[in-house]
Amino acid sequence: MSHTALLERPTTARHLPVVSAPAAVPPAPVDSDPSPRHLPPGTAPRGFALYVGIDEAKAAASGVSLGVLVDALRRTLADLAPDAETYATVALAPVGAGGRDVDVVRLALHEPSAIARTKHDEPVDEDRSHGGVVVDISRKRVLIDGESAAFTFKEFELLQYLVLREGRTIERAELVGSLWQGVTEDDSPGERTIDVHVRRLRAKLGRYEDIVRTVRGVGYRFDRHADVSIRYGHGTPSPDRF
Repeated sequence: MSHTALLERPTTARHLPVVSAPAAVPPAPVDSDPSPRHLPPGTAPRGFALYVGIDEAKAAASGVSLGVLVDALRRTLADLAPDAETYATVALAPVGAGGRDVDVVRLALHEPSAIARTKHDEPVDEDRSHGGVVVDISRKRVLIDGESAAFTFKEFELLQYLVLREGRTIERAELVGSLWQGVTEDDSPGERTIDVHVRRLRAKLGRYEDIVRTVRGVGYRFDRHADVSIRYGHGTPSPDRF
């Protein structure tokens, strides 16, 4: 599945009709306890996730694209529940990966029950016997010459963001906007803070520091070397939205 194609494909295909609530159906009686049953104590529902398994080829066969499907679902939700907030993300997987689309999506987006079922299938860790750099997206770690590097959460997020966009130059403003989402303007770092994070990241990469390249006046780019491998696991999470 091509990540670039998902984001750049024009969404001029036919739009799906908005599905409105049937006016003739009488409203359901109000339950005195509207919360779903079997919830853990001290919790309350705040929304839901709908995992959709469909690749670009299947969408195109139906005369739509993934972007069109997302737009149609959002318009339907806006009609039924105008106050609802939405966030759509793309689930990536290595080209040629098998399995059902919906299972790949659930694993890529870290759906708890899907992950729990695969725990016993995790392979024995053989990376520690090899040299070079292993960026393990599925386990959120980096191995350098067989040893685990002490990356902070934000440093790994930064490296992952660049790795998932291999070969593309990412501007500093995009890195700030994507890696510090939800942060107030006062707490949001300046673009030069990215330079500090990159310097620390490179220091921990040691002799492999040049896999994170500086594009002068623009930003940064991940360049894969022969001694760098990426482990995506069952699927790859992406912070990109439609």
